Amino acid sequence: MTAFWTLIARELRLAFRAGGEALVLVLFFIMVGAIVPFAIGPDRPQLMRLAPGIVWIAAFLAMLLGLDRMFRADEDDGALMLMRHAVLPLEAIVAAKLIAHWLVTAVPVLLALPILALLLSMEGPQLAMTALGMLVGTPALVGLGGIGAAVTVGLRRGGLVAPILILPLAIPVIIFGVGMADPMSGRGATLFLIALSLVVAVLSPFAAALALRASGE
Repeated sequence: MTAFWTLIARELRLAFRAGGEALVLVLFFIMVGAIVPFAIGPDRPQLMRLAPGIVWIAAFLAMLLGLDRMFRADEDDGALMLMRHAVLPLEAIVAAKLIAHWLVTAVPVLLALPILALLLSMEGPQLAMTALGMLVGTPALVGLGGIGAAVTVGLRRGGLVAPILILPLAIPVIIFGVGMADPMSGRGATLFLIALSLVVAVLSPFAAALALRASGE
C-alpha cells in the first residue's frame, strides 16, 4: 500500500510541477458555462432549466483537457515500460493514476461550481443536487477517460482520438447526472448514477491495464 500512495503522490507532484493545469481547467469550465447564457438570452427560467446540463457539459469538456497527460508522458520517457514489469500490479498503478487524475481535474471543477452556478442563476437545491451528482459521477468520467487514454497511448494523435471514443460511453453518465437535479426523476437517476459510477470505477483499472499491456506488445 505504501507504493500505491507513493505513486499517487508522484502523479500529483508531476501535475502541479507542470504548472497551471488546475487553473486552466477551472477557467475553461467557467468560460464554457458563461458563454451559454449569451446564446440563450436573458430568459432566466429557461436558463435555470438548462443549467444542470450546461454544468455537466462544461465539466466533461474541461476534464478532457488533461486526459492525454495520463499515460502519454510515461510512454514517451519509458516509465510506462517499467510500470508493466513493476512489483506493483499494473492494475494498481492505473488505479493510482486515475485517483490522482480525479484529484487534479474533478476537484477543482467541483470547487469552481458555485461560481458557474451564480452565472447560470441556479438556486440552492438545484446547485446542491448538481454538486452531489458531479461528486458521484465524475469518477465514472475519469474511469472512462483512463480507458480511452490507455487504448490510444500508442497512437501518434491519441489525444484527438480518445475523446471521440469516450463521448458515447459518457453520455449515460451525463444523462443521469443531469437527471439528479430534476425533482421528478432525481431518486432514480441518483441510483443509476451511483451504480454506473461504481461499475466503471471498479472495472476501468483492469480495462486500462489490459489496453496498456496490449500496446506494449
